[in-house]
Amino acid sequence: VQLVESGGGLVQAGGSLRLSCAASGLPFSLFAMGWFRQAPGKEREFVAVISWSGGNTYYADSVKGRFTVSRDNAKNTVYLQINSLKPEDTAVYYCAASLAKTEVPSTDSRRYANWGQGTQVTVSS
Repeated sequence: VQLVESGGGLVQAGGSLRLSCAASGLPFSLFAMGWFRQAPGKEREFVAVISWSGGNTYYADSVKGRFTVSRDNAKNTVYLQINSLKPEDTAVYYCAASLAKTEVPSTDSRRYANWGQGTQVTVSS
């Protein structure tokens, strides 16, 4: 199983980025996908998750209205559109996969067995 994130970078506050996570080695359409982030000196935190079908999404309160998670099962890829970036969004962003048992994706990182290497997002003020 391999998850490879891309799309991170340095952006000014108020800017946008689109993160991608390409999956291989797993039946992608059976997995819920999550985005999590970890800032320096802080614990990893939930950002957004999407169900295997894409029909259900959940967001952390801190990103609601600014972040949008989506997936393309034909391309084995999940995306995170990030708008109105704030300096506090600076972190390493990770995608993760969880074998889905229901249409309700978990927001608990412990339920995600497969992780990517992360992509750095840095927001300057």
